[in-house]
Amino acid sequence: MGGWAIAVHGGAGIDPNLPKERQDEAKRLLTRCLDIGISALRSNVPAIDVVELVVRELETDPLFNSGRGSSLTEKGTVEMEASIMDGTKRRCGAVSGLTKVKNPVSLARLVMDKSPHSYLSFEGAEEFARKQGVELEDNEYFITQDNVEMLKLAKEANSILFDYRIPTVATCGSAMDSGLQMNGLPISVYAPETVGCVVVDKEGRCAAATSTGGLMNKMTGRIGDSPIIGAGTYACELCGVSCTGEGEAIIRSTLSRDVAAVMEYKGLNLHEAVDYVIKNRLDEGKAGLIAVSKNGEVACGFNTNGMFRGCATEGGFMEVGLW
Repeated sequence: MGGWAIAVHGGAGIDPNLPKERQDEAKRLLTRCLDIGISALRSNVPAIDVVELVVRELETDPLFNSGRGSSLTEKGTVEMEASIMDGTKRRCGAVSGLTKVKNPVSLARLVMDKSPHSYLSFEGAEEFARKQGVELEDNEYFITQDNVEMLKLAKEANSILFDYRIPTVATCGSAMDSGLQMNGLPISVYAPETVGCVVVDKEGRCAAATSTGGLMNKMTGRIGDSPIIGAGTYACELCGVSCTGEGEAIIRSTLSRDVAAVMEYKGLNLHEAVDYVIKNRLDEGKAGLIAVSKNGEVACGFNTNGMFRGCATEGGFMEVGLW
């Protein structure tokens, strides 16, 4: 075994005009989450527990687009989604359409551990949450003033905004003219900020978890890649992967599963596999991912201008980066 390794992300695609204080705030949060994960791994906590622990921390902090601080739908509400996967036996759980669950990733874990199913959504997921006694909040708890203002901009532009932070007028204008599209339709600012964590523990067990509020001004009922096993999240005996970016492109490419597939079928190592899928599986989509292997390797890849990310290994390597 190559020892434990961990990686976290806060989304691929960054506003190039993002103020330095916001960048520093993101780095501090990513570092704090890495420290939480490292401490747990040093205490021999299993990989599946570590990814849940770290993503809960990211969901609770309003900085990124998950849990509190989630993007708003066209109706000004929050619909959250998450998934988690244990690579040892490829067990998984996923949820979507959540409006009241404080930590969606933990409900996904309960779907995996306490239900006969792999995926629950909307009313059924929230009924299951109440039966399991998970912590609930009113929808207003998840809504921040930043997101209220961003939704207003999105509606004025009659567009989906990917960046849940408030851009400058110049940034928004330049993005509107950039020609970016989703499924052939124009979009504006591209900076999705889904969160995720991947871990391999000392025993070589891999796990992955991903959580998001989705797109700003999205249609109610829209489901992205984050809760879809094999798209936004995947883990097996070989590796654990969490994706972020243009959800529709990630779904079409089954991006997270493809990392494991080219490792298994083409014999690529983790870094080669990540590089291959980013370059060859996204078509014109924009996305990024983090990954770990059973051998203690850690890797990240993206074709956007940047990705909020951090990683660490048992050997002492630790890095937090944006660009």
